[in-house]
Amino acid sequence: VLCQSGSSFHVFDQGQFAKEVLPKYFKHSNMASFVRQLNMYGFRKVVHIEQGGLVKPEKDDTEFQHPYFIRGQEHLLENIKRKVTSVSNIKNEDIKVRQDNVTKLLTDIQVMKGKQESMDSKLIAMK
Repeated sequence: VLCQSGSSFHVFDQGQFAKEVLPKYFKHSNMASFVRQLNMYGFRKVVHIEQGGLVKPEKDDTEFQHPYFIRGQEHLLENIKRKVTSVSNIKNEDIKVRQDNVTKLLTDIQVMKGKQESMDSKLIAMK
C-alpha cells in the first residue's frame, strides 16, 4: 500500500503479502528474499523516531522508501538501479596487498610442506 505522502509503501501483513503477492511476481514467496532485493535496489526500511525513542509500528506493518520512488514521478523510476560493486572501485593498493598475502601464504605452505617431508623421512629412518 502506498503511503499518503506517496514517498513510501507499507506491507501491513507480511504473511499474506508473501503468500499471495510475491508468487505473482517472483519465483519465491519468501519475505526475507523480497526485502533483500529491495535493499539491493536502494530501498530502506523506514524507522519512525518520536520523543527520543523508537515508535513500535503497528503489528506486522513494514514501511519502505527510496529517494526516487515518489507518487506521480514515474520518470524517476529509471534511477532505481541494482547496486553493483564495480572492479574499478577496487584500489590498486588493495590488489597489491591481496597479491602479497597470497604470495606469503604460498611460501608458508611450501615451508610447511618441506618440514612435513623432512619429518616423514625421519620417521621412516626411525622405523
